[in-house]
Amino acid sequence: MKIAEVSEKYGLSPDTLRYYERIGLISTVNRKENGIRDYDEADLQRIEFIKCMRRAGLPIDVLIDYIGLVEQGDSTIEERKAILQEQRRLLVTRMEEMQQTLNVLDYKINLYDEAVLKKEKAMNRKIVKEAIAE
Repeated sequence: MKIAEVSEKYGLSPDTLRYYERIGLISTVNRKENGIRDYDEADLQRIEFIKCMRRAGLPIDVLIDYIGLVEQGDSTIEERKAILQEQRRLLVTRMEEMQQTLNVLDYKINLYDEAVLKKEKAMNRKIVKEAIAE
C-alpha cells in the first residue's frame, strides 16, 4: 500500500508516517523498485497499534521504549506488560477526571435549562394576565 493510501486510511499525514519510520516506531518500510514506500500488513498493524496508543494518550517516547522492547523479543514481556499496565492506570485516571468534568458541564447545562424554563413560565403568566385583562 502506498503512503498516500495509508495516510488516507489512518488519518495520518505522510509526514507523520515518515516521522514514525524515522524514529523507529514503524520498521523501515519496504520500497518498490521506483523507491515508493510499500506498506505491508505488518506495517499496517503497527500503525493501527500506534494510533490506538496515541488516542489513549501514550507519549511518543513511551511508545518508542515499548516498540524497542518488542523488537528485543520475549525476554521483555514483563517490561512491556508493566508499561501497558501503567498506561492503562493513567488512562483510567484521565477518564475519571473527564467524567467529573462531564458531570460539571451537565450540571451547568441543567441550570441553564431550568433558568430558561423559569423565564418561559414567567412570560407565559404575563401573557395570560394581559389576555385576561383585555
